Parts: sequence; C-alpha cells; structure tokens
Amino acid sequence: MRIADVLRNKGSAVATVTPETTVTELLAGLAEHNIGAMVVVGPNGLAGMVSERDVVRKLHERGAGLLARPVSEIMTTAVVTCTPRDSVDDLSVLMTRHRVRHVPVLERGRLAGVVSIGDVVKTRMEELEETHEHLAAYISRG
Repeated sequence: MRIADVLRNKGSAVATVTPETTVTELLAGLAEHNIGAMVVVGPNGLAGMVSERDVVRKLHERGAGLLARPVSEIMTTAVVTCTPRDSVDDLSVLMTRHRVRHVPVLERGRLAGVVSIGDVVKTRMEELEETHEHLAAYISRG
C-alpha cells in the first residue's frame, strides 16, 4: 500500500503553524484538532515539525516562560518527509529508524498531508484483517 492510499482514506487536511506562533497558541491548536503534532510552515514552505513531546521536554528545561516563546525555538528543523508514492512499509522503517511519529507528505515540494504512526498501524491492521479473511475463505473452500 502506498502513502497516497493512506491519505485517500484519512484525508489530506494538515494543521499548520508558523515559526512565530507561540507555544501557547500551538497547544491550543493541538487541543482543538485533537492531534499530537503540527507542521511548521514558513515563507519558503516546510520549516519544521513541533509535537507535544517537544513542548513537554522544553517546558521541563526552560520553565513556564516557554509558553510565550515562538515554536521556532522548540521545533525540529531536520524533518523526515515522504511522498505519496512511498510505500507504508518503507515509511514504517523510516519512522522507526528516525524515531519520529509524524511525517509530512510532500508532493513536488508542496505539503500534501501528514501520516502518523497511528495511521501506519491502522493500515497494517486493515491489511492483516484482509489477509486473514482471504485465508479463511481459501481454507473453507477446501
């Protein structure tokens, strides 16, 4: 299965923030959309990723004053990306190797969606269920 198939099932809407967005505004957006990370988009496109984990770790280091600071101070700038043509198998390897849970999908340099580890697991579960059904049908036909 390809990433394009995952996006077709889940949709391609992406919640984004700018590098200037405050951490407090970021947290409000994460809560509003019930998500764990947002893509940071600047004037030249993809600028980074910022997650709940980034906030928690930096909040522990720097204290409550962090909440008024811009997400550019805590975001990950070395962003792992994929394309709609990549396979879910390849993406799961990429996520494991780089220890990331959210991967922006780029199509010709433009943001086309985001795939989370939850999306990958859901896809795997659906594939396993389909395989199980096919095998059960094959066995029952004798």
